[in-house]
Amino acid sequence: MMNRKNLFFLFCSFVAAVATFTSCGGSDDPEPSPSPTPTPTQTITVSEPVVSDITTSSAVAKATVSPTTGVTKMGFCYSTSQEPTTADKTVTSATSDMNVTISGLSAGTTYHIRGFAESGGKTYYSTSAQFTTEAGAPSDPLASYVAPDYADDYRNISTWANRNRWNLANVHDPSVMLAEDGYYYMYCTDAGFGNPHSGHGHFHCRRSKNLVDWEYLGATMQSLPSWVKTKLNEIRAAMGLGASTADFNKCGFWAPCARKVRNGLYRMYYVITIDGTINGAYSWGERAFIGLMETSNPANVNSWEDKGYVITNYSDKDLNYKTTVTSDNGAYWQQCYYKWNAIDPSYIITPNGEHWLAYGSWHSGFPIVQINPETGKPMKELGNPWGSANAEAYGKRIYTRKVGDRWQGSEAPEVIYRDGYYYLFLAYDALDVPYNTRVVRSKNVDGPYQNISGVNVSDNGGDALPIVTHPYKFSTGYGWVGISHCAVFSDDNGNWFYASQGRFPTTAGGNAPNAVMLGHVRSIRWTSTGWPVVMPERYGAVPQVPITEEEIVGTWEHIDLSYKYGEQKASTDMVFGADHKITSGPWKGGQWFFNAETNTLTANGVELLLQRECDWEATPRHATIVYAGINGSKTYWGKKK
Repeated sequence: MMNRKNLFFLFCSFVAAVATFTSCGGSDDPEPSPSPTPTPTQTITVSEPVVSDITTSSAVAKATVSPTTGVTKMGFCYSTSQEPTTADKTVTSATSDMNVTISGLSAGTTYHIRGFAESGGKTYYSTSAQFTTEAGAPSDPLASYVAPDYADDYRNISTWANRNRWNLANVHDPSVMLAEDGYYYMYCTDAGFGNPHSGHGHFHCRRSKNLVDWEYLGATMQSLPSWVKTKLNEIRAAMGLGASTADFNKCGFWAPCARKVRNGLYRMYYVITIDGTINGAYSWGERAFIGLMETSNPANVNSWEDKGYVITNYSDKDLNYKTTVTSDNGAYWQQCYYKWNAIDPSYIITPNGEHWLAYGSWHSGFPIVQINPETGKPMKELGNPWGSANAEAYGKRIYTRKVGDRWQGSEAPEVIYRDGYYYLFLAYDALDVPYNTRVVRSKNVDGPYQNISGVNVSDNGGDALPIVTHPYKFSTGYGWVGISHCAVFSDDNGNWFYASQGRFPTTAGGNAPNAVMLGHVRSIRWTSTGWPVVMPERYGAVPQVPITEEEIVGTWEHIDLSYKYGEQKASTDMVFGADHKITSGPWKGGQWFFNAETNTLTANGVELLLQRECDWEATPRHATIVYAGINGSKTYWGKKK
């Protein structure tokens, strides 16, 4: 029986085949032919920018690019920091004699600017120039806000040849960390629309300084580590089995988890799944492995050094890897050989310096194991991955959806610490459309964890609540589904963020819309009782100008995120009147009150946390106000029209 992640790999491969067949059959939007790439000896030259016509909020930049053969993108990158890159703010030019206006600048501010050109998978930069905008009267930051302009539907640039244009296209199972160089680094599973990463290495990286503009860097692992086959056959020999006959060209590369350990040391835990079964028909699927890489410099994707084996699937059924059920149904999975599935690692360092690794996908839930801080490997000697004598070494259970259930829709644990609590975020249900995110918490990293109703879900099992994300749709646009397997991270200044994949619903049309995997980053706010809520709109670096009570008045799109399997929860209009009455919508007749100090809107007795975000569904995109809140175990989202 194949590992669940391998089943998804086959699904993605099928989608890739469908995507290829459909496009070859004459798609309405055929893939444009790439420009010729320059010869290996050719160098692209970009002249130093000349800046003129400088005002309080804009400037004109000029430079030239030569030669232009093979150049796929050119323009200027600028920042208040020296040596800006394309991960900072950029403006593009359609011609090699670049002459563009940069707007949205701050008055009385010194900027550094470089010209750039992209060709053959490489970015060429000019030398840096600088300029200072004119001082002026304080301006309204919202008036000069420029919304992100990249398209959500990236299918026409999904191929490998367009990787420098991806931004957050082709992101699945992201992990994000803030490094000492000021960049956020994102790593992800190889999956993407049409499997564009195939043949180009594994655990691909991109980086950003503003969480909006992401620069693709490349793969951190070039080929399957040699230890994988060796370790698999070592375990098989201990089981009394012969060497594996698996096709190691069909391994899955899944769900990396990257963390800064300290300045000069970064760790990435990753997953390798093995194709096939343990020993023929009706035996359980071959095992998965979690491995470890380290680097001192995440900016160099080739600097990651593999540190080998960390942990594998554990069985509490000794060597009874054969089932008595011969069909692929719930009964088959309930006889699962494995208790813990070695997939979806989450690495956390506690405030007192302990290192822990949570992991698990479906099967019996999630265990957590203590890690040696020096080696990054389990603190206890593991022993053979079966039998009750070794159970403790492979981890202590911190979550199960249902005690004794070997086929439960929960995976991708993500553990973070904030203000006295450890928060366990997790994914629920199938990952194509129904995928949704939940959260529970504990005073101890190894539990017991409780949901918002106080249920001990570590020992007794039960629904993880509240809901953090769910398939949804505002009044315009297609909305999003498949929003989960999250990374949760902070900027070290008290601001927290949520990153995940997002997929189009099938109603989006065109070629395989549900195989679109766009990276989403959202802001997290925390309720007065310490529970996280994720903003309904993606993060767009909107200036957080104080919200006024007058801005609350008007029509909002309100979404009740109560759980419904596989359904997009649609918005309903709700009107907040100037008299503090809710005059229409689901909470009609209720009252509302606004606390400007905490950006909290209390509506119909529900605490809603407000924030300025980008309205991604609007044309053109612009800043708006959104809310998220919890009432009991129910979650609500809203957006000002």
